[in-house]
Amino acid sequence: MPQAYVLGLGQSGISAAKLLKADGWQVIVSDSSTSPSLEQRKLALESAGIVVELGAFPDFAKLVSLGQVVDLVAVSPGVPWDCEQVKQARSLGLDTVGEIELAWRYLKNIPWVGITGTNGKTTVTALTAAIFQAAGLKAIACGNIGLPACEIALQVLNQQIQPDWIIAELSSYQIESIQTVKPKIGIWTTFTPDHLNRHYTLEAYRNIKASLLEHSEHVVLNGNDPYLVNFGAAMWPKAIWTEIDEQMVEAIADGACIDHGIDQGWVKFRGENIFPIAHWHLLGKHNQQNLLLAVVAAKLAGISSAHIDRAISDFQGVPHRLEHIRRYQGIAFVNDSKATNYDAAEVGLRAVSAPVILIAGGQPKQGDPKSWLEQIHQRAIAVLLIGEAAPLFAEMLRDAGFKNYQIAKTLDIAVKQAANIAHQRAHNHPSQPLPTVLFSPACASFDQFANFEQRGDRFRQLCQELS
Repeated sequence: MPQAYVLGLGQSGISAAKLLKADGWQVIVSDSSTSPSLEQRKLALESAGIVVELGAFPDFAKLVSLGQVVDLVAVSPGVPWDCEQVKQARSLGLDTVGEIELAWRYLKNIPWVGITGTNGKTTVTALTAAIFQAAGLKAIACGNIGLPACEIALQVLNQQIQPDWIIAELSSYQIESIQTVKPKIGIWTTFTPDHLNRHYTLEAYRNIKASLLEHSEHVVLNGNDPYLVNFGAAMWPKAIWTEIDEQMVEAIADGACIDHGIDQGWVKFRGENIFPIAHWHLLGKHNQQNLLLAVVAAKLAGISSAHIDRAISDFQGVPHRLEHIRRYQGIAFVNDSKATNYDAAEVGLRAVSAPVILIAGGQPKQGDPKSWLEQIHQRAIAVLLIGEAAPLFAEMLRDAGFKNYQIAKTLDIAVKQAANIAHQRAHNHPSQPLPTVLFSPACASFDQFANFEQRGDRFRQLCQELS
């Protein structure tokens, strides 16, 4: 019986372990941490016949020296590809793969749409899957959205499902360990600095993203992203570019033509009118960009304009990304918990109706906050700061000349304060537009929450409890 080691006891690692076990492997899962939740996962896996070791990753050099057979090392996305034990396994010549690469080995006979980017990839993934499904195709969204790819592979292995397409949202954490993954369609949504604490340099982060497109049969790029235009035009001369401006742009660079976009109120693909842009309901120009990328994927897959029109007309967006929660006494509350960096938060500020009462903060990331601060100046009447980043953001706002901020510490306090500020403004300025309360953190969630979904769920709950 072949033996596999799985590193990381998160959701992806668990799915990888179950997949390998179902395919006849002897599986040992390890995690470098210990916690009550990991102990619970350990018990669940051990009841399925999978060995689990907590507190450290294996010393593969020692295992090999002792004659231990190591046929496969599968690495969860949460474990860095340059982790010491992962580097050791690779240096020993062991078959070392990431979770996405492992899933590909079982799903490579199904066409994939691989979607990456700093921002926008979740919306593009969800919308692409919705369009394909509206056309009657069994298209499954997975990866960084929904189920892990290995969970889909397990269901295919067990003959529970047989997808027509895999629509995979792929983060840099997942892409950095791929080797043979070759999507039918590769999409790059946007590119701005992010995850530099893991990838160290902007160039390294970019090259990881680019590696997905290098192996894709069709390359689809956002022609409104300056970095992608400068970097991608020469690299992918046959790429399909999208453009949201009414005046269609003839070319980005030699050999790289924009042939898909919005022109005279219509979404077009290679000169064909697909549907009126008025049928699209999501806020913001960035969501028009997301729309075009998904539509190109659909047309490349041979989906009719009628099916695309129906799907985009019904699409309501994804949770935690400019998600309208409710109106409380006329004041809109918007959940943008997925805005985990300055660029995404800037997009959120541009998209909602001003004036804005902004709730921001969490675990700070590297990046350039200049444009975000400019949007705060232009559109926000108050900023409430939470989490680890609160003192840093307070200093940044003060240095930028924005004075109307408060440190609220927790999201619970911030939501109540935001409601009070909104009501006071409505009372004092009855002739002016009601403010929008926007939760757009510009930060990771890990200082106070397990992930951005849990953070957004808490914001939704707090808003619904207002009375």
